[in-house]
Amino acid sequence: MTDFLWTRPDTAPLATLLLAHGAGAPMDSTFMEKLAGALAENRIASARFEFAYMAGRRTGGPKKPPPKADKLIGEFQTALQKLMSEAEGPLLVGGKSMGGRVAAMLSGGGSLPSRVKGVCCFGYPFHPTGKPDADWRLSPLQDAKRPVLILQGDRDPFGNQAEIDAITLPDAVALRYLEDGNHDFGPRGKSPATLDGNINAAAQAVAEFAVGL
Repeated sequence: MTDFLWTRPDTAPLATLLLAHGAGAPMDSTFMEKLAGALAENRIASARFEFAYMAGRRTGGPKKPPPKADKLIGEFQTALQKLMSEAEGPLLVGGKSMGGRVAAMLSGGGSLPSRVKGVCCFGYPFHPTGKPDADWRLSPLQDAKRPVLILQGDRDPFGNQAEIDAITLPDAVALRYLEDGNHDFGPRGKSPATLDGNINAAAQAVAEFAVGL
């Protein structure tokens, strides 16, 4: 795998987050750049990485769709092993959408290092977009062996607040809604909320989560 894309705070971090991208956008997308900056402002270091299918697009390869999420667990595990040699202190694993789902899957394994204290999911894909009657992707959350924090736009088409409030999540899962946020946390123009405000609220929640662990 390629080197990490690091974003570090000016002071000693509360934790280091291994951060994976979503299915369709790379590790340096606008959302990921904004999120990494907000995390650093809240004393969370982040190490971004790309799955092979996404990294291949940078070298002129075909625009392949992502593999099934469970096929990416090994790549996340490899990135985690690399991170453990480059970062000190407590670690978190997480990602945007699909990346967060894979992180949750990884946390259900029996060989997760003790330094990994929790999972952070930014826009968890609870179900296929706009299809709340489809099979819900709850198994990674139910099987996770670490506390999970989900940061979710309250009108996310992959699981909005009304839909999620109607189900029961495991006790180890904490959920924070972001005002009028879509899958990328962006509000509508008429909303008093802002994209930067929602991303910063998510980063603050991660810092609080890390302290609580």
